[in-house]
Amino acid sequence: MKKLLQLFVFSALVIVSPIQATERKIPIDEKQTSHHQAKILGKKIKYSATIGTQPVWDDAGNPIASLHFTYYQKSGVKDYGKRPLLISFNGGPGSASVWMHLAYTGPKILNIDDEGYPVQPYGVKNNPYSVLDVADIVYVNPVNTGYSRILENDKGELPSKDKQKALFFGVNADIKYLAEWINTFVTRNNRWLSPKFLIGESYGTTRVSGLALELQNRQWMYLNGVILVSPTEIGIKREGPVEAANRIPYFAATAWYHNKLDEKYQSMPLTAFLAEVENFTINKVIPAISKGGFIEASEKQQIAATIANYTALSETFVLRNNLDIPNDAFWKELLREDGFTVGRLDSRYKGIDKRDAGSRPDYWAELTSWLHSFTPAINYYLQQELGYKTDLKYNMFGSVHPWDRSNNKTGENLRLAMAQNPYLKVMVQSGYFDGATNYFDAKYTMWQLDPSGKMRERLSFKGYESGHMMYLRRADLETSNQDVREFILNALPTGSAKY
Repeated sequence: MKKLLQLFVFSALVIVSPIQATERKIPIDEKQTSHHQAKILGKKIKYSATIGTQPVWDDAGNPIASLHFTYYQKSGVKDYGKRPLLISFNGGPGSASVWMHLAYTGPKILNIDDEGYPVQPYGVKNNPYSVLDVADIVYVNPVNTGYSRILENDKGELPSKDKQKALFFGVNADIKYLAEWINTFVTRNNRWLSPKFLIGESYGTTRVSGLALELQNRQWMYLNGVILVSPTEIGIKREGPVEAANRIPYFAATAWYHNKLDEKYQSMPLTAFLAEVENFTINKVIPAISKGGFIEASEKQQIAATIANYTALSETFVLRNNLDIPNDAFWKELLREDGFTVGRLDSRYKGIDKRDAGSRPDYWAELTSWLHSFTPAINYYLQQELGYKTDLKYNMFGSVHPWDRSNNKTGENLRLAMAQNPYLKVMVQSGYFDGATNYFDAKYTMWQLDPSGKMRERLSFKGYESGHMMYLRRADLETSNQDVREFILNALPTGSAKY
């Protein structure tokens, strides 16, 4: 019995013996490179994937954060000084670079169907339309997103919440430290001679708009192009009648997609239909809402009837909202009789609420769909295919709030960067079914970016029949990448930079 007891105790000790502990911290400064092959537009190319971390330093040269990045570089290029570099950011603020990395411009995309809906088993597949054939790409995760983290000081302490906010979590703090980080990345990778492009999605458009001038005036780094994907207002205000009216074309596009319009409109190509709605919005709706409570009853009734025809909302519903229909109300109302809501970031998606009554959806159907496909895919891809091993959690959305949105002059800064740099061009990309940053707001922002009209030829807009992440739909993945490809090639320097 004594021997049995000793054996039991020994066995128990073996079973509960602790695994060797490892620190769950980001390495301050490291990288590793693997080599791969892709087939893009029918042609095979070889490329390297460098994944790692690079510090952010304070003014005294001490590392205060480390940013995780993935850098794709085409192999066998004789002169990288002539090869474009595309620096990619997503938004939030607080969102990792996962979205465009693993669904848009990179060499791999997640496993989804042709309309962008998740497919199990989860995973990744080749991206036949990636722009890696014409540009090297680096995907950057700002502080607290992806694997990027704030660092402890030599006493093992993190900065205070107020200090963190001042250093990282605000419109201008974000731009300042990222510009320094980009300078270091470009220097380390010997890309100072390369034509440089920024691409940002959603809040990332605020980020890259501000970076254009910050890089130019503080880092003396001049860009060739900035791509704004599903842009925010970038500090260009859309308030009052303009804000209310600008939603109408998006509402109309969504109603068209769900086949809720009269045959007269339903049979029209979407872009032709939207051109009509846009004209009505600018010339009729904005003036009508501007009159407020002093609009003539007959005019208000006429405007409401036309809005109802274009959006499939009832005339009564439009009038009850005084021609100013909140987004939440639209997402709940359009398919109420069918028992569904429509998505915020992509109105092609339908959701199911607990009650058909109410004024807003219970959840965002599109975001839940995306998260349950992107999250396993990025974790698998970085660790298994690129070989990056860590116990850190990959933050799809990181802790960055409260975010300081004050003094947002990023749109004006982008205009000034363009004025100072004759090489700099800007392209806007938007999905017609995006209700978070609707396409007509994006057009309006582009129109207001340069009121003088003197740089009009360097501004362009591209629209797609999908939502906020228009590249999830395969037809738009092809088209939008080709638009980026052509934009990059057309923005390469020719001749002297002068007016």
